[in-house]
Amino acid sequence: MFDEKIKQMLNRYELNTIHDHENALKEIIQEIILLGLWRSKFYERAVFYGGSALRILYKLDRFSEDLDFSLIQPEKDFDIKKYLGAVKSELELWGFEVSAEEKNKKNKSTIDSAFIKANTLIHLLKIDLDLKTHKNAVMKIKLEIDQDPATGFNSELKYHLHPIPFTIKTMALPSLFAGKMHALLCRTRKTNIKGRDWYDLIWFVKNNIPCDLYYLKNKMAQTGHIDSSETLTKEKLVEFISEKIKELDFDMAKSDVEPFLKNSGQRDELSLWSDAFFSDYLVQKIGVLTNN
Repeated sequence: MFDEKIKQMLNRYELNTIHDHENALKEIIQEIILLGLWRSKFYERAVFYGGSALRILYKLDRFSEDLDFSLIQPEKDFDIKKYLGAVKSELELWGFEVSAEEKNKKNKSTIDSAFIKANTLIHLLKIDLDLKTHKNAVMKIKLEIDQDPATGFNSELKYHLHPIPFTIKTMALPSLFAGKMHALLCRTRKTNIKGRDWYDLIWFVKNNIPCDLYYLKNKMAQTGHIDSSETLTKEKLVEFISEKIKELDFDMAKSDVEPFLKNSGQRDELSLWSDAFFSDYLVQKIGVLTNN
C-alpha cells in the first residue's frame, strides 16, 4: 500500500486521464529521489539544475522527464552507484517498487547516468483500480550528473516540503537561465529541436530573470562555441539567439513541448510562437534583462 502521504501529494494534481496520473506519479517519484539524495549527502558534492529543477523548485508550469545535476567541483572518478542504493531504499520506503541501474558509458563522456524504472500499471492500480494502461508499460526516470562542470555558476539551498521537509542545493535562477541558454545556442543538430527549452526561455523572460553571462561564457568556451579569451556581452548574446531563432522549426518545437503541458490553455499559447514573437519581443526583453 502507498503511504498516505503519497495520496496527499497526488491531491495537488488535477487527475483526469491516465496521462495525468502518469505525469503526477513520475513527478512524485522525482521528489522522493531528491529526498533520497539529500539523505545520502549528495548535495554536498552536487547541485540540481535543468527543467526538472525549474519545475519542482521554481514552479515552472510544465512537466519534465529527467533529473539533471552538476558536480560543484570536477570529479572525473565520481560514481553515481554510491547513491543509487539510497535512492532505491527511499522509494521502497514510500511504497514504490523500482529498479535502479547505472548506464554504461560508450565513450569518454563526462556525464554519469543512471535510470530509475518502475512498472506503471502496478503503481496506477495502487491509486485507482479503474485506471488502465499497458501491462508492461515502464515509467523511466533518468539521472544525469555532469562530472566536469564549467566554473562560475552560483548556487543556493532551497527548502522542499514533499514528501517531508528537506533541502536541495540548486543553481540560482540566473545560472539556470545561462544553462538553458547554452542548450538553446549549442545543440548541434537542427533536427534535435527541444521546444521545451524554448518554452522555458519564455518562462525566464516572463519572470524577469537575467542571464548569467559569466557562467554562460564559461560553458560556451568549455564546449568550443566561443573563444575563452572572448568577452560575452549582452549584445553578442542577442546576436547569437537571434541567429538561432532564424533556424527554428516552430512546428517541430511545438510538437516537442506539447505533451509536457498540463492543459489546453497552455497549448493555446503555442499559437503565438512565430519569428515575430521570438525575434521582435523576446530577444528585446532578454537584452533589457541582461547586464554586461
